[in-house]
Amino acid sequence: MSSKSKENNQYSKKILKILGEKSAISLPELAKRVNIEECSQNSKYAVTRSLKGLREAGLIEQIPSPQNEYARLTKEGRKKMHSLELESDTTLVNTSWDGFWRIILLDLPNSAWISPFPFEHLFMNIKKDLGLTTEMMIIVTEFIDEESKKVLFETFGK
Repeated sequence: MSSKSKENNQYSKKILKILGEKSAISLPELAKRVNIEECSQNSKYAVTRSLKGLREAGLIEQIPSPQNEYARLTKEGRKKMHSLELESDTTLVNTSWDGFWRIILLDLPNSAWISPFPFEHLFMNIKKDLGLTTEMMIIVTEFIDEESKKVLFETFGK
């Protein structure tokens, strides 16, 4: 990968991260936030190029309005943003799927959490540290009904 495409890739990742923080953001504000460190003509071009590439890849959509044009993540863009968060250098969890679903049940409203990523050790530590012996149940399984599995695959982009 050339240094120019690495630079554009970094801008694309930064744009996805910024868009993940809000439902939509104006293009001038987005460009300003991406270019906080540098305001050179090259960086402005790289941002414009990255936006175009993200739009063509179906990861963002641009919405015109009378005052400004806005950008927001598409469903695919949100999946990509989450996968970038999981692939970062600071990730402590392997993000390749081993075929098992992790289900965490809590004795709280909206209490089921499901993931294809192996977070069960993290939750076991949380359970132990917080003394949630009866309030939390951790299940690792490869069997989930087909309709639920379809929704989960759409959610996690598998």
